[in-house]
Amino acid sequence: MTLRHMRIFVSVFQKNSITKAAQELHLAQPSVSLSIKELEEYYGIRLFDRIGRHIAPTECGEEFYEYAVHIVSLFDEIEKKMRNWDAFGTLRVGASITIGTHILPVLIHRYQEKFQNLTLEVKVSKSSSVEDDLIHSSIDLGLIETQPSHPDLRAVPFMKDSMCAIVPPDHPLISSESVSLAELARFPFLMREKGSAGRELLDAGFSLHQISVRPRWESTSTQAIVKAVAEGLGVAVLPFLLVKKDIEEGTVRQIPLEQPIERDLNIIYHKSKFLTDNMKSFIDLCKKYGKPVD
Repeated sequence: MTLRHMRIFVSVFQKNSITKAAQELHLAQPSVSLSIKELEEYYGIRLFDRIGRHIAPTECGEEFYEYAVHIVSLFDEIEKKMRNWDAFGTLRVGASITIGTHILPVLIHRYQEKFQNLTLEVKVSKSSSVEDDLIHSSIDLGLIETQPSHPDLRAVPFMKDSMCAIVPPDHPLISSESVSLAELARFPFLMREKGSAGRELLDAGFSLHQISVRPRWESTSTQAIVKAVAEGLGVAVLPFLLVKKDIEEGTVRQIPLEQPIERDLNIIYHKSKFLTDNMKSFIDLCKKYGKPVD
């Protein structure tokens, strides 16, 4: 089998279409079909099921893709490396929305100052999308607020963030030195949507203390929750990174939690990824940024 077969297979898999793959690769459609057939005959497996005019990857095809996409990616990286890619190439970074909003701009600015001839491509999306992009080799490194769910992804913690309780400026709990989740649960609770990293962490805290909470509000927007808290509609527990500015401006007040809830922010990459010097430098920069100041 050749690298050409691998490239064709990866394109067909990603496009889920022989026709679209042929267009992307500038090949004749019969050539693409023949390459897939040769792969199947060589390994004695079926990579795609043909259903009418459509195709769908088989279980073997899914497994084969995990290898093929990284074989192709590794070859491309070798080519770039041998052509002085570390000085003049591209580093592709993905980040979750929280990190992409509050941390990544500073990291990118510092990194670009050090590697001025390097092109940085950034994609900010939800954590699950960052993981998908790494699996499909669409990005080189990812920054997320959770542990990766895919077994082929490796995580390196680079800093910690904590959850903090926020209340309106005139709330009765303001005089408290600290507050428990049980005390907060006596008031209307405003929460992020289920599936968000912060919500999962908070739900785990409630579950640990056997506290049942029915949120008064659920929102995908942290700022919507902060503004609702400021208007006296309830209390919330949110990542400190997201509410630091509002606390400093006095829009809401922070009350320390009796039992702190912390989480690691992680750099993630595929276990088969060849880490170039530039990638290692970016990882080191993230660690230095997240290192506590004595």
